[in-house]
Amino acid sequence: MTAPTSTRRRFLATGGAAAAATAFCGPWVHNRVWAQSASPKPLVIGLTMDASGQYAASGGMERLGAMMAIKEFNDRGGVLGRPIEAIHMDTETTPATGSRVAERMINRNDAAFLIGAVHSGVANAISQVAQKYGCIFLNTNSSSPTESGKDCHRVKFVWDGNGNNFAQATVRNAIKANGQEWVLLTNDYVWGHSTSKATRAIVEANGGRVMEELLVPQNTRDFSSYLLKLQQLKPAVVATAIGGDDIKALRQQVVQLGMHKRMAWVNNQQDWPDVYGLGPDQIFGVFGTTWYYRLDLPGVKEFVAAYQKQFPGMAIQVPGNVFHNGYMATRELLRCVQEAGTTNNLAVIKKLEGRRMSARDRLQHFDAWIDPATHQCQQTIYLATYNDTPAEKTDIFRVLAQSEPKDVTDGGAGAACKLETYEATPSYER
Repeated sequence: MTAPTSTRRRFLATGGAAAAATAFCGPWVHNRVWAQSASPKPLVIGLTMDASGQYAASGGMERLGAMMAIKEFNDRGGVLGRPIEAIHMDTETTPATGSRVAERMINRNDAAFLIGAVHSGVANAISQVAQKYGCIFLNTNSSSPTESGKDCHRVKFVWDGNGNNFAQATVRNAIKANGQEWVLLTNDYVWGHSTSKATRAIVEANGGRVMEELLVPQNTRDFSSYLLKLQQLKPAVVATAIGGDDIKALRQQVVQLGMHKRMAWVNNQQDWPDVYGLGPDQIFGVFGTTWYYRLDLPGVKEFVAAYQKQFPGMAIQVPGNVFHNGYMATRELLRCVQEAGTTNNLAVIKKLEGRRMSARDRLQHFDAWIDPATHQCQQTIYLATYNDTPAEKTDIFRVLAQSEPKDVTDGGAGAACKLETYEATPSYER
């Protein structure tokens, strides 16, 4: 991103800009956080979240999380005395669309920062465009270890736990509790591949054996051939790296065949939008997450109440881990801009690198920090299962344990990550 051009600045001042931005926002109630006025110039944030495709549900929730954080800042006067304007465009769970959206937001919409992504391939595509221009990109919910590993960038910050973090929290316990014969069921793209690779390494390091790995194309709805293969192999444990709408379909079909009772199931990470509304039988096995709305911690109840007040009548009545990531990432970015006293990208990057965040502020059990070498947020990882004694209808998780970040840190990502130098990263100020 070279010095801002007058063309980019003019886009927000024209009447056509509002219409263009709205046209690309998708079918959402809350598309604009700030109502335009003559001055001061708004700080534009591009929300690069899925509204369609495999991760549409999660994309909607992370977008709402970012919107809540932005509204809190706007209610206090914005940042650096400037109102914040959020523009959302659907990335469609498709890397090519992610690239086009990033280019448009940076070059036409004058976006200072980009926030969002669930699909790791989409996140990688966005981050390549962002690095070309020096635009800070917060990858809020992609979990592939490659995002803070070989595909890391100076401008990209990864806010979710990754597949290695979750595997370390879940696999050793499952070997002890369930057995050593494992089958991996893997979504056939970068997140699935890298997550299952991490799972395999930990299984084998702890005396287990991977009998076979079954690759599942994205957007699979009929899992009958895979389930037949599992019935033939008879593993002690099935470790899945399946996400979005795919995991919903898989869970339903496993229950129909009664296979959730014949072998243990470990899902590397379970996002809240993927299981919310499913019946108790379909939330089987154990899985990792980074947050739960009934954690007995200071501030959690207030956070849930704020979500329900701002977004009344939502189908998902309480926030989950995806919303939490979207909110926390956006809030921390805006705090860093405020502390830096400038929107200069290099100054804000330096505020984010190595940043430490208290457990109380993050609504988690342990302090979190951003690894300066990989730009991943190292945070508490929770192990959960279905809650058979719920306190209320939405209380469907039972948290079994929590791991400190230092105990599940992904050392492999640090070895693979080669951040660009500051000198090689274009500097800008919006």
